[in-house]
Amino acid sequence: MSGIAAAMENALVIEIANAAARMVVEEGVEWGVAKRRAIKQLGLPARTPLPDNDIVEDAVREYIGLFCAETQPLELRALRELALVWMQRMQAFRPYLGGAVWHGTATRLSDIYIALFCDDPKSAEIALIDRNVNYEPGSMKGMRGELVDVLSLSSHSRELNEEIGVHLLIYDLDDLRGALRPDARGRAPRGDIAAVRQLLQQDPSSISKP
Repeated sequence: MSGIAAAMENALVIEIANAAARMVVEEGVEWGVAKRRAIKQLGLPARTPLPDNDIVEDAVREYIGLFCAETQPLELRALRELALVWMQRMQAFRPYLGGAVWHGTATRLSDIYIALFCDDPKSAEIALIDRNVNYEPGSMKGMRGELVDVLSLSSHSRELNEEIGVHLLIYDLDDLRGALRPDARGRAPRGDIAAVRQLLQQDPSSISKP
């Protein structure tokens, strides 16, 4: 590939990532959906390669810095506080916060994703039933791209005055070790209760990066 062709391809990847980032921040669209919608919106062929998540994350952070710098840090803090509430409620199942709320790119439109590592895959569901929590069972892609069971519920954020989606992803206890391997940038891909508490002690005026 020539230098000019490579530069054009890189520019196209950035354009797709920027379009996806706008949808993620302004509409609360999930990253995978946002990337596919961005390709369609830009009138590109359906088989156009998708930008990887690191590139989209950079675009999301840039968009937040440009357009949401005054509001996003406090929204992020509110979501992390709500996540901590549910992590404490589900403490018996070794909860780890992941996704945009952990990585610091969440806004009030973002959902909360908490991984639970259970000896018995039904035990977390029983705990919700015992608490009289309304939830919907389902499945979604897990940390290795596999389908995992998920318990989805709605929880009120007093600070945001909104109902926030909370998704509890159910893993086997044996999956815990692999869940903590650093990502491509050397960061922890998710954090436990202590790590989330530490994030909440940081200055809310800046976008936090675990």
